[in-house]
Amino acid sequence: MSKQLQGHLAIISANIIFGLSIPITKKLIDHWVTPSSYTFMRLAVGAIIFWSIGALVKKEKVSKRDLLIIAVGGFFGFVATQLLFATALQYTTPVYFSLIMALTPILVLLMSLLFLKEIFTKNKILGVALSIGGAALIILTGGSSAMASNNKFGIMLSFLAALSYGIYMIVTKDVSVKYKPITIIKWSFLFSAMMLFPFEILALPKQTIFTAEATLNSYLLLIFCLVFITALGFLLMPMGLKYIKATTASIYMNFQPIVASVVAILLGQDVFSWEKPMAAVLVIAGVIFVSYNPDRKNKSKKSQNYIRKLQKKKDYLRQGRTTSAANS
Repeated sequence: MSKQLQGHLAIISANIIFGLSIPITKKLIDHWVTPSSYTFMRLAVGAIIFWSIGALVKKEKVSKRDLLIIAVGGFFGFVATQLLFATALQYTTPVYFSLIMALTPILVLLMSLLFLKEIFTKNKILGVALSIGGAALIILTGGSSAMASNNKFGIMLSFLAALSYGIYMIVTKDVSVKYKPITIIKWSFLFSAMMLFPFEILALPKQTIFTAEATLNSYLLLIFCLVFITALGFLLMPMGLKYIKATTASIYMNFQPIVASVVAILLGQDVFSWEKPMAAVLVIAGVIFVSYNPDRKNKSKKSQNYIRKLQKKKDYLRQGRTTSAANS
């Protein structure tokens, strides 16, 4: 199996796992654990796993300034995002939540335009317009879902979760290229778990899943979330990014709402209706347009052609010197 194929399989697997996490988390939140305790368990177990893995690889020294940036990023990307994620699923369905979260690349683009002064291309304008259309369809038609207790409030929390993760990506943009992925992940999980520790250490033993009411199925769901989603999902992403482009990986992220929606409907957490696939098409098409950058591709081709011309020139000069030496 080629390295590139391994990269594609790793990214696809990670996004399928993340997609499954949405309806599975919904089942846990509805019956067995509160959103805050669920979030704390994920962060604490993730910190233990990633620091254990980090002990097996060469240690990187992180500056105090970068640790502060990672801590701030951890708050937005892990504490706020995961807490809003779990809380939103109390009020809305996995289908609506996953569609809103699919807007994250659009929100990152808009924040980059505002704060990082990125250039607005035609593709980006079209992508934003399509995704906003999909989001508007979700909001306008999702107010009275029979499967949700307060769908509009849940959709609002979903937007805040997507916004928080977008802020995390902007805040950690520079440090993420300075250090190995395991370094960023282990510190992010550690700081995030420490932030929730004072609030959840006493509440954790009181969760329903730790009482006699718990079933084998509830434990299996929790193990899946703590190990497969938290650990395996976060490990597969950087593994895949070693061998494929980030733009390709961002397109594979569109598997998440598809997987989440199909599984949620099969589990009876939502019902199929005409506006959901239409909204999904608009949102996903918008993300693809935003992710696609023909200018970057053209620059890459020009660079490759320039390198080929230089190599041919070097070969020609080398051949000329060899011929002159032979004649003399």
